[in-house]
This record gives sequence, C-alpha cells and structure tokens, in this order.
Amino acid sequence: MSTVLPLATAEVWWIGAIEALVVINILLLAFAFMTLIERKVLGRFQRRFGPNRAGPFGIIQPFADLIKLVRKAPFRPDRLIHPVLYLGAPVLSATMAFLAFSVIPWGGGWELHGYQINGQVVDVPISLIVIFAIGSISSYGVLLGGWVSESKYALLGAMRAGAQLVSYEVALSLSVLGVVLMARSLSLTGIVAAQHNTIWYVAPQIVGFACFAVAGVAEVGRAPFDLPEAEQELVAGFHTEYSGMRWGLFQIAEYVHMITISALMVTLFFGGWLFPVLHRFGPVWFLLKLAIVLFCFIWARATLPRLRYDQLMNLGWKVLLPVATVNAVATAFFVVLR
Repeated sequence: MSTVLPLATAEVWWIGAIEALVVINILLLAFAFMTLIERKVLGRFQRRFGPNRAGPFGIIQPFADLIKLVRKAPFRPDRLIHPVLYLGAPVLSATMAFLAFSVIPWGGGWELHGYQINGQVVDVPISLIVIFAIGSISSYGVLLGGWVSESKYALLGAMRAGAQLVSYEVALSLSVLGVVLMARSLSLTGIVAAQHNTIWYVAPQIVGFACFAVAGVAEVGRAPFDLPEAEQELVAGFHTEYSGMRWGLFQIAEYVHMITISALMVTLFFGGWLFPVLHRFGPVWFLLKLAIVLFCFIWARATLPRLRYDQLMNLGWKVLLPVATVNAVATAFFVVLR
C-alpha cells in the first residue's frame, strides 16, 4: 500500500467506473443524512428537538422524506412555453454538482493485487479550473428554472442567484490564486502533494482562506447569503414552481455543491487527505476535515442573519474582490523573491 506521494498514475477504466458509482452513492447518502444532521444541529442551536419520530432518534427521517417526495404529485405551471427546459433545469443542476466532485482527491492512491486505485474518480492536470468551469455551468440550471417557470417570484430569485454567483465567483477564483502560486500547480492532487511535510496552506494563506470561506458560502447560496430563496420576499425563490422530485433535484444540487466546496476547501487549505500520522488512513482524515467544515456551514446558518441585497453586493465587490486581489499579488511577489 502506498502513502501519499507521488502523483497517482493511470488506472484501469473499470476501476474508475466503480469509483464513480461508489462516489455517486456516497454523495446521495451524504445529502440525505446532511438534511437530518442539519435539522438536528439547528434544533440544538435553537433549544428545541429536531426530527425524532421516524425511527430511533429520527435516523430514518431522510428515507421518509424521500418517500414523500417520490409520492408527491408533480405539478407545473399552466401555459408552460418551454417544458423541456423546465424539466431539464433541475437535472442540469444536479448533474453538474456530481461532476464537480469527480476531480476532488480523497486519498493518495493504493495498489491492490497489481491494480492501481487512485484516490479520485478523475485526475486531470487542471482540475481546479475544471471545478470552477463546472460550477459556472451549474448556475444555468438555476437561471433556467426561474426563467421558464412563468412566475415573477421565480424569475426574481433566478436573477438574484445569477448576480450573486457572478459577483462572488470572481473573488472565489482570486482567493485560490495564492495557493496555486505556492504549489505551482493547478492539479488538486499536486496541491495536496505540495503540502506534504510542510505547513498546510491555511497558515500562509489565511487571508485567501477567509475570502474563500465567505465567497464559498455565497457561491452555494447558503445563509447568510441565501437571498435567491428569501421566503419573506420571494416565496421560495427560483424553485417556487417546482414540487416533488423536481424540487428534490434542486435540493440535491445545493447540498452536493456545498459538500464539493467544503471538500475543495479541505484540499486547498487543510492538506486534503494528509495528516501528521497514519497516512494510509487518508480518506478517514479527509472525511473528518470535511465533516468539520460542513458543521461550520450549519453553524453559520444558525447564527448569522440574512444580509440585505445591497450589503451582499458591497461585500462581494468592495471588500472580497480587492482583498483577494491584494493577497494574490502579495503572494506572487513573495514567491518570486523566494
């Protein structure tokens, strides 16, 4: 069994197919139980019980929710002009969310009976760019869903989501530029390898990490940046006219996107699967770090109030963008001097 270095080599195609199948099912289970864990944690924060009726301690609540969504009668707006786009919008969002996670490395690779098993589904030299590109495409699902719903509330939610994603995607990209300069690689596996036997990048890139954390929450559309779904103003936002599993696909996309951003944060700033001891248990360390970051997402939702829309735009363009730019320029300066 190998440890963490060097970069993973090629693996047989059917092993990659098995990895993809396993990762998709793990992500689906993670989405299901993240809804339960979030409701439980929010209940503790607010001094109340979370779900506790379906099974012991509410453990089978996600399966009850799934049965409810599957059995719920799907409706759609009258006089729908683009039924194909209406049905395709949630599918596009969910598909892109799963694709983005395919380049996330969770282990250094292993050799089993002469077969190479990489710690990720796909290893490409520009995996960081691939994630941002796929994330940009996934925003089209939100825009399409709001536009074709023939509802002013859904359209306003979609426009808010589009403006928010464009505003914070720039800061999100610039915030990781310092890590790329220090690691001299756009490969996520290479970035993790560059943190081997050295300090994790969260310390030298603390400013970039702070910008990434804030921009990442806004990119996912979670509280306190959940203005596209502000129920007091927009009913339910861009997915107001969706029900049943069509609405469920949007929820899957949101939670898987949150898991992907959290995994990307762990990979870039916290050494990925690396840990000072017991390197062979890399996936375990990766999951533990990921769980801590996901808990912080829930913590932020329970603690921080929703921003006004002008505050959202000011934070993105007047604070995060200049700070991330200065951090990238300063990092480049020190890297050249070194």
